[in-house]
Amino acid sequence: MGMESKFIWMNGDLVPFEKATVHFLTPALHYGLGAFEGIRCYNTPKGPAVFRLTEHLQRLLDSIRILGVLEFPYSLEQLRAAVHETIRANGFSECYIRPLIYMGNGPLGLNLDASKPLVGIAVWEWGAYLGEEALEKGIRMMVASFTRPHPNTIMTKAKITGNYPNSVMAKTLAVRAGFDEAIMLDPQGYVAECTGENLFVVRHGKIYTPPTATVLEGITRDTVITVARDLGYEVLEQPISRDQLYIAEEAFVCGTAAECIGLSELDFRRIGTGKMGPITREVQRVYHELVHGRVAKYEAWCDYVGEKVDSSALLKVSQTS
Repeated sequence: MGMESKFIWMNGDLVPFEKATVHFLTPALHYGLGAFEGIRCYNTPKGPAVFRLTEHLQRLLDSIRILGVLEFPYSLEQLRAAVHETIRANGFSECYIRPLIYMGNGPLGLNLDASKPLVGIAVWEWGAYLGEEALEKGIRMMVASFTRPHPNTIMTKAKITGNYPNSVMAKTLAVRAGFDEAIMLDPQGYVAECTGENLFVVRHGKIYTPPTATVLEGITRDTVITVARDLGYEVLEQPISRDQLYIAEEAFVCGTAAECIGLSELDFRRIGTGKMGPITREVQRVYHELVHGRVAKYEAWCDYVGEKVDSSALLKVSQTS
């Protein structure tokens, strides 16, 4: 199925791939009570390095806190050590990393405190999420008929598992209609984000992106903003209307899975020249260089797997987890 590996880390132990299972009555399966991250490890001149691992794991812990979990049995450093251990155990030089905190070991019901948080970390080799061809030619998109939830309906700053049917329905509809991805509007009708990526628009040489009120504060989004500003471009966070997308000179999306991809067409309207624009191409080039550890200025974002990690950090804080 394309996601195989030798081992998956589960609650302090490396478990053979085929044995990394959960029970049918796990509360997370029934109610979406969990949080996850998507992270990538890249091969660099110094060996495998996880891109901005600390920031991703902090967002994971923030997500479970937003969900309402009061006690969690692992620290950020313990999770970092577990990610390193899982990559080394599977022998990958490049891989996608999926840590998941899920509520289990409790009765079915709507009281979060009746369950305990469990943790799994899987890694597998995964290429370009939107296809290798998209890296050069860009992607075709549509504006979804589904709306991003109101921030006080489902928390928009957390990667909570139960939030994602909204993205799944929009993405599936777009693919069935012949597009690659979908752009989603916020409850006020302004552009929010894509089903799994943040969005940027280029007009008059400036780069615009929606404010963070109704979108996930993407770590790749932050990376792109930093790179663009370092390249000398003005980046503005402000509301964007749907019709402003249609008259953009360029548009591109970014995310851990998608990386940095240009838009060629939206709602059957050509974006710019219909090909990747020069600003998108420049940002994409620097992004691909830095995640592979080839830009000294950004090397601090590379968490090298070969670095020694205190093995005691793999021990569970609580034997009841």
